[in-house]
Amino acid sequence: MGLKLVLLDRDGVLNEDDKDYVRTPDGLVMIPGSAAAVGRLNAAGVKVAVVTNQGGMGRGLMTEAALGEIHDRLRRELAAADAWLDAIYFCPDHPDRPTERRKPAPGMLLEALAEFGADPATTPMIGDALRDMQAGRALGCPRFLVRTGQGEATLSNGLTAEVEPVSIHDDLASVVDTLLDRNGGR
Repeated sequence: MGLKLVLLDRDGVLNEDDKDYVRTPDGLVMIPGSAAAVGRLNAAGVKVAVVTNQGGMGRGLMTEAALGEIHDRLRRELAAADAWLDAIYFCPDHPDRPTERRKPAPGMLLEALAEFGADPATTPMIGDALRDMQAGRALGCPRFLVRTGQGEATLSNGLTAEVEPVSIHDDLASVVDTLLDRNGGR
């Protein structure tokens, strides 16, 4: 079975991470090459879904309307590169009061897999944090860690044996190169 769906974390994978949260559309700064990488997946017929914790909402630092404006900006940035997201799943839980949707729990990933009828064994989870790898591991998704965002810090802290194997890449573009090469351009 070929590549049908790719799951992406948002902050640190598509756009620059902000330790104080991306709270406004102007705060969303794309990582160079990330929009074009999504466009290559789109062109290959691969569905792309974002699964993102948004603890800033749980902390009262932004509203759902503000998050919607940020995601509108993200969609515009992607469209400028002839790219799009097929779905965005977000979890507004406060980090201290997580539900089964907040990564490292796999709830959002399960929702995406069900919506797209995808098999976890062939659905990569791409992120920059240990919690992304843990969520992917919980379902048996192949795991890809990017060095952008929190990726370098995640590597410095060490990946736990529970999440291995993890494929490490400089950025989303590098992961997409690998995925498309493995799938014969698709």
